[in-house]
Amino acid sequence: MCDLNDNSVGFMKIDKILENNKEWIQSRLSNDKDYFKNLSKGQKPKVLYIGCSDSRVTAEELMGAEPGEVFVHRNIANMISSIDLSAMSVIEYAVTHLEVDHLIVCGHYGCGGVKAAMESKDLGILNPWLRNIRDVYRLHSTELNKIENESERYKRLVELNVQEQCINVIKTAAVQKAYRNRGLKVYGWVFDINTGKLIDLKIDFEKIINNIMEIYHLD
Repeated sequence: MCDLNDNSVGFMKIDKILENNKEWIQSRLSNDKDYFKNLSKGQKPKVLYIGCSDSRVTAEELMGAEPGEVFVHRNIANMISSIDLSAMSVIEYAVTHLEVDHLIVCGHYGCGGVKAAMESKDLGILNPWLRNIRDVYRLHSTELNKIENESERYKRLVELNVQEQCINVIKTAAVQKAYRNRGLKVYGWVFDINTGKLIDLKIDFEKIINNIMEIYHLD
C-alpha cells in the first residue's frame, strides 16, 4: 500500500527533484546570466510535437531541443481525436497563433497504450480512449493479420497508429489553412526505445491528402 507520507516518486525523492532544479538554474546562469530573463520574454517555437505520455519518451531530450524550441502535447499513445478539446486546442494555438512550421506526430515502439488496445480486456475509463487505437487496427486488419509474429504486428500497429493520427491532424481546419497558406509540414515519426533512434516513417501525405480532401477539404 502507498505510504501517503512518503515523498518519493519512483526511485527519486521529491526533495532531490527540487535540488536538481537549483543545480539546473545555476548551470544555465553560469553560461548566460540573462538566460531566464530572455526566456520569460515569450516563445516562438518552430515545431509542434505530439507524442506519448510514456515516462521513457521525453520529447525535448530525445530531440536535443532547448526550452522555447518545441511546443509539446503528450497523451496516451499520441492520439489525435476531434473531440479531445485539449489536443484540438494545442493544435489550434500552435498552428494558428504560434505559427509553427513543422508538426510532428511521434509514436514509440513498446507503447503500452497500443499494446493494451491489442488485448481483449476491460480497462474501465481507458476503454473509450483505446477504442480509437482499436479502430486503427480495424482499418488495417488485412495487413496486420498477415503478420504472424506478434511483436512485429505490435510494432506495425504503432507505425499505423502514427499514420492515422497524422491523417487526423491533416483533417483539422487550422492545419489545412496553414498547409495551404504557408506550407506547414506534417511528419510521422517513431522513437525506437531499444536504440534511441527517431525514425521518419516517410508517409506519403500528398497521396493521403488527395484521397481525403473530397470529404475533409475546407474552402
